[in-house]
Parts: sequence; structure tokens; C-alpha cells
Amino acid sequence: MVRHVIRLLGMLLLGCCLCGPAYAFDPFTVTDIRVEGLQRISAGTVFNYLPVKVGQTLDTNGSVDAVSALFKTGFFDNVYLERDGDVLVVFVSERAAISSIKLEGNQDLESKELLDGLKQIGLAEGRVFDRSLLEKVEQELQRQYFSRGKYAVRIDTTVTPLERNRVGILINISEGRVAHIRQISIIGNHSFPAKDLLKQFSQTTPTMFSAFTKKDQYSKQALSADLEILRTWYLDRGYLNFQINSTQVSITPDKKDIYITINITEGEPYSIKVVTLSGDLVVPAEEVFPLIRINPGDVFSRKRVTEAVDRISSLLGNQGYAFANVNTVPELDEASREVSLGFFVDPGKRVYVRRINLSGNTSTRDEVLRREMRQMEGGWYSAEKVERSRTRLDRLGFFENVNVETPSVPGTADQLDVNYSVTEISSGSITAGVGYSQTSGLLFNASVQQNNFLGSGKRVSFTFDNSDINTVYSFSYVNPYWTLDGVSRGIGAYYRETDASRANLADYSTDTRGLDVNFGFPINEYDTIRFSAGYKGLDLVSNAFSPTEVTDFEDMHGNSFGDLVLIASWRHDSRNKALVPTEGGLQSVALESTLPGSGLEYYKLDYQQQLYLPLTRNLTLGMKGRLGYGDGYGEYETLPFFENFFAGGIRSIRGFDDNTLGPRDSNNNSIGGSFLTVFSVEMLFPVPYLDTGGGTRLSAFLDFGNVYEDFNTFDAADFRYSVGIAGLWSSPLGPISASLGFPLNSKPDDQEQLFQFTVGTFF
Repeated sequence: MVRHVIRLLGMLLLGCCLCGPAYAFDPFTVTDIRVEGLQRISAGTVFNYLPVKVGQTLDTNGSVDAVSALFKTGFFDNVYLERDGDVLVVFVSERAAISSIKLEGNQDLESKELLDGLKQIGLAEGRVFDRSLLEKVEQELQRQYFSRGKYAVRIDTTVTPLERNRVGILINISEGRVAHIRQISIIGNHSFPAKDLLKQFSQTTPTMFSAFTKKDQYSKQALSADLEILRTWYLDRGYLNFQINSTQVSITPDKKDIYITINITEGEPYSIKVVTLSGDLVVPAEEVFPLIRINPGDVFSRKRVTEAVDRISSLLGNQGYAFANVNTVPELDEASREVSLGFFVDPGKRVYVRRINLSGNTSTRDEVLRREMRQMEGGWYSAEKVERSRTRLDRLGFFENVNVETPSVPGTADQLDVNYSVTEISSGSITAGVGYSQTSGLLFNASVQQNNFLGSGKRVSFTFDNSDINTVYSFSYVNPYWTLDGVSRGIGAYYRETDASRANLADYSTDTRGLDVNFGFPINEYDTIRFSAGYKGLDLVSNAFSPTEVTDFEDMHGNSFGDLVLIASWRHDSRNKALVPTEGGLQSVALESTLPGSGLEYYKLDYQQQLYLPLTRNLTLGMKGRLGYGDGYGEYETLPFFENFFAGGIRSIRGFDDNTLGPRDSNNNSIGGSFLTVFSVEMLFPVPYLDTGGGTRLSAFLDFGNVYEDFNTFDAADFRYSVGIAGLWSSPLGPISASLGFPLNSKPDDQEQLFQFTVGTFF
């Protein structure tokens, strides 16, 4: 049998080039294909990649293509072809498979994280081993460690042959120590001290907090961001010709310390010469110019220019011009160092909303969501109304997340859809639980509550709560859309037993029962007026240890009362969230009064305010205040003592025991007063280094205020002050609130309580 051997892959090509026809062979028709040398790879895999099929004619060029195709698979170390009659024989030598990859010495990076990185470059168990990848492995591992500031890392790899054409790979890592930034130098700054510039940087030299923040570890990406911050610093102060000439990063021979040098040219500051407005002004110029807030003579600031562009774009967006462009055209006068600043407006086409689509509300009816919409279908698009609608959905309390998208309608240039997607949470519950608070003691509660009854948005609840202080039974029903225009109606009934002595108050107890009906009238997006009318019956129970204030009141007015109570309130709420707001505010005024001729004749006025100012992405300044005043009328010269205001505790002035501030009775127990002043300033922030979600926060606070017998005895010198830290966590057991408060000016009769907490109740 004549066997024609066709040696390919380099030698064949070289031989053909050098010797030409001396190594030529006659083409032949392939009647069969046989594969030799396979161990793990199936013959079918070879046939799939082999470009030669039975029945085809194979010549020299075809054999070269066949070998090349098999090599490109990466499965083989060697491939050559032979002819056995009209049978094509393919001889292969398989590459080894990776049996295992072991990592040793890695502490800073988890093995899973490293193996995932290796897999991305093709090195993983079960894959074909390619020695050329080992260099890539070292580069990839170095990259990951360099990003963590470990520049002294050493990586050694060992490949061990195993049976059945397999290999085991051992990667030994010597991580070394983290390289720290020892010095950051700025050269060329004349107008601003280097320390002021470096305060803006995210990367710093080592501090006492560096072990947690890791801001002293060098990162190329972080340095690029810091350089942009530096550029922004100068551009916001008028230095339009500011330049970063060069940046040098050097590392010490032991690879432990890094030195950064930044060379800059400041240039000179520029001021505004004139401000102009041009383009297609679809909105009157007199409405646009006040939004610019940049005047001739002002120092140029890129930040102020950007803010002006955003305000103009927002105005146009609220008028239906969703795709408006506002460009700035600054013209520099180098001689006078002035800038002629022009704003060019291109509103584009006016856009209207084709449809509002809702998704994700599997239990809540569409109408419950749609009645919160402030953007209407068929109307001009308004970015403000779209966002306000999202906020109103978020504040319903029925959804964990509310997202909105505004895609363009395909084939049109002036239409878009508004798509709201929600993730529902359980809005109803049947619960029985146990909680604890320092003042109320052990809390037992059971409730059936449905805030979204049958998906209608109505709220129905029955609750039982029991503690050392209170035993409460209550029922309530609220229809937030009793009428189509948003008038709400609610009814409620309750029974409450209270032991005042358990709440650090005078020794007496009360039994209270009541019925009420209330209505809420929305005035606008943020303001609501509410009216409530109801009956309240109260029985006062004294004992042998009750103070004279209680016994004298019983002797004069009796101990059983039936009252018709009216409450009128106004509420302005612009908070972005109900539980943990980060911006907006809340103001409310409530007047409660009994009708003349009732068993008790009194009135109470209560004003509360909250204000939240976002300072940064994670810092919010919170300010709260409460003023309360009450008095009697008719036969009552003062406010009944059991209707008094109280101060002290986690809901009032932290660091002082609950209800212990202010006037005292004849037994030296707190009895409250008719005039209340409580204020708080807080810096709110998330839990550092932990992603705990939006229901958890910490704060540093300053509380101050007091309660007085009446308005005439008010004296700001009697304010009590406390400082400390506080936290709120929405735990599986219910909201947990805690504070560590330190009174600053407590008096001998004051009762301090540094650590305070409650479980299972909001504050």
C-alpha cells in the first residue's frame, strides 16, 4: 500500500516554499476520515472543526487549512495528516486538561474572588491547559493586588503533570504589606494653600481612621478622580486657564511607601463681563433670566454655570420639552480676564405623554396608583409631575421600590410613555408580639391590620397593646379617597387604661374610652386640613398616695367626665420619605378643644416642625421643634393635669428619663405643665461601611427644651441640654430605636438616663 505522508504545520509550509514541486502530491478524493491519538476529546469534536468532509477532494492547500483549523481550537499541541489510500488519517496530540487550581498565601483576597478572575482569562478547572496563560495569570493577580495597594506581591506558579493527560496548578502568593501614600505634593499653587486643596482629595496620607477608610492606599482611578476634583476646584473659582502639567507617582524600593507629585499652572481668575441668552426661547426670557443667577462682575464658576443650565432645562422639561438642550458659549477676553457668557437654548420638539403604564402591582388595584398620578396621559410631559407622582406612590407605603422610565414612542419625535414599575410589600398583617421599652416595660401586642384592604388603599385595623403603663384596645377605618378629589374619612374607637405612676408621673390612673370621626381635605400637593369630632369619656382614679394636686382636683370637679372633643389641624408635608427622610420638611398645627358644657373645659394648641437639609449624599441636617400650650376655660382655670404636656425621654429630650422634666407635684413627682418647648438638631447619616438599606440610620444630636407650669413661668434659662448619638433599625422584631445621651446641665431633681431604647414601637 502506498502511503503518502503530508507533513504540515510549519515544516510543510517551509518545505513547499523551499522545494516547490519536489513535495507536491496528487489531489485525492477522501472516502473516509480516521482520527488517531484522542484521549479525552471525542472524534465528533474533531469532525466538527475539520473543514474536510468525506467525498471532498483534498489537495495541498486544503490540508494546510485543515491543520490550521484544528490548531485554532486550542485543544492540541501537535497535528499532522497522513494518507492511507483514499483514507485521510488525522494524527493529534492533545493538550493537558486542568485538573485542579490551588491557591496558597492569599489573605487579602478570597479564593473564590481570585478564581473568578482567573476564569475570565481562560484558566479554570476542566479547561485545556495553555502555558501562555501563566503570564496572564501573574498579570491579572498583580492587577488585583495593585488595586489594593499591595505592590510587593510575589506570585509563583507550579505545574504538576498528572495521569490521563492532566495537570495540577499551584499558585503561591506572597502578598506583602500594603503600600501607603506617605506624601502628596502640589507644585505651582500660589492662590490656595496646598492643605486646602488636599482636603478635597479622596486619597490622603495615613490617619488614625485609615485602617477603616483605606484612603491612604493608592489607586490610579482614585487619583484620576482627585485630579478632576482639583480641576473643578479651580474652575469654580474662575481659573479658566488652569492646567495639570504632570503627575508623578513613585514608590520606594521596598514597595511600602508611595509619593505623589502634582505639577499645576493656576493661571489667573476670570470674572463675568456679560450674560446673554439666545436660541429658540419658547419660554419668555423674563422667566429664564432669573434662573441663571449669574451677574456681571461675578467670579466665573463652572458649578454655577452647570446649576443654571440644570434650572433652565428643568423649566423647559416642565413645559413639555423633554429633550431640550441648553449649551453655554463662553468667550474669553485674555487682556481684561473677563468672560462673556452666553446661554443657547435648543428646546427641541414639545413632547406629550402617550400612555402611563403600571406594572408590578399584583394586589393593588390600578386605580389606587392612578389616582396618585400628577402627570396625565395626553398632556404635555412635565419632569416635575412625573417625579412627584413617583414620590406619591413611594409614600403610600404599599411598595418596597418605585421606579419610573420615560422611553420615547418608536417612530415618533414628540411622544413618550411613562412606565412605573413597583415592587409590592405586604401591607397587611396579623401579628402577636412582645416588645420592651425602658419606660413602658414589657409590651404585649396583637393586631389585625390591613393598610391596603383588598387592594383598595383603605386602612382597617384592630389593635391590642398591653404594658406596665397602658392597656389599649382600638379600632380604626380610613378611606383616603372618600371622594374622587382626595377627601378622606375615618372612624375610630378606643379604650385605654393608664397607670401614670409607671410613667414617672404623679400617682393616679385613668380609664379613657372614645369614638371619633375625622375628615381630611387636601388643599394642594403638600397641604392638608383635617377635622375630627368625637366623644371621650374619662374616669380619674386616685389612691392614698396621690398628691394634693390630684385630690384637690377630684374634690373640685369630680372624677368622671364625658366630653365632646373637636380637633382641627393643618399639615404641610414635603418629606421625601416617611420613616427616614433625607430632604423636605413637615409642619403641623393642631387645635384640640372640648365643647362648652362638657365635663372638662379646656383647649390645647400643638405646633410641630421638622426640616431636613441634604448636605452631601450621605449627610443630612435635621432640625425639629415642638411648641405646646393648653389652658382651661369656664369652670377650669388651668389645663387639667392629666392633659398636661411632658418632656424627657427618647421621644423628647434624650439623656433624661421619660416625662421627668418640668414642674413637680407635692410628692416631688413629675406632673407636667401647660407650656412645652422642645427642640433638636441632628446630623443624620447611614451606618458607616455597612449597606443596611434605607430603614437604618445613625445621628449625632443636640436636644434642648423643657416644660413649664404655664406660659408666664417660661424662662429659657431653665432649658435642659443634652448631646449624644442615636440610631434607628427596622429589625425583624420591629423598629428598634436607641440613644446614648449626655445631659449638659442637669439639676439635682432631674433624673438622668444615659442609654435609652425601645423595641417594637416607632419614635
